[in-house]
Amino acid sequence: MYRAKYLAAIFFGTFVYVLLSISFGQNSLHCFNKLEEQKRVISRQTSEIQNINSELSLELAALQNDRAVIASYAHKLDYVSDGEKLVKITGLRPAQTTLYDTGTVLRHEDPDFLPESVCKITGLCFAIMMAFAFLLYDLSRGEVSFGKNKKPIVTGIPVYELPQI
Repeated sequence: MYRAKYLAAIFFGTFVYVLLSISFGQNSLHCFNKLEEQKRVISRQTSEIQNINSELSLELAALQNDRAVIASYAHKLDYVSDGEKLVKITGLRPAQTTLYDTGTVLRHEDPDFLPESVCKITGLCFAIMMAFAFLLYDLSRGEVSFGKNKKPIVTGIPVYELPQI
C-alpha cells in the first residue's frame, strides 16, 4: 500500500507534464490553432493575388491584341491619331488610374509555447510535492518513522502453541 501512494505521486507528476505538453507545449493544440489561422490568412491573400494576376493578364492580352483598347489607352495619355480633333475641357478632375492593392507583407510568426524543459520540470516538481505530502501523511499516522521510534523486529524461530491431536 505504501508503494501505491508513491507510484500515484509519479503518475500525477507525469499527468501534469503530459497535460502541459498537450495544452501549451511546442506541438500543442494552442500552437496548432495559431498555425491554422496563419494558414487561412496566407491562403486568403494568395487567392486575392491570383485574382489580381488574372485581371492583369487579361488587360495585357487586350493591350497587345485589341486596337480599341490600345486607342483608349493612347487617348488617356493625350495621344491623337490622324484626323481626330482634340478638345480640352478644364475644371474636370483627371481620370483615375486603377491601382491594384496586393495586400500587405505577411511574416511568419512563431506561436508562443512553453519549452519542453519547463513542462518536464513542472511535472517533476508536482511529483515531488505529492510524494512529500504522502510522506508527511504517513509520518503523521506513525506508519513511517526515522530513527528512535522504530518498531522492534523479532528474530529467531517462531514457536507456536498448537493443540496436540
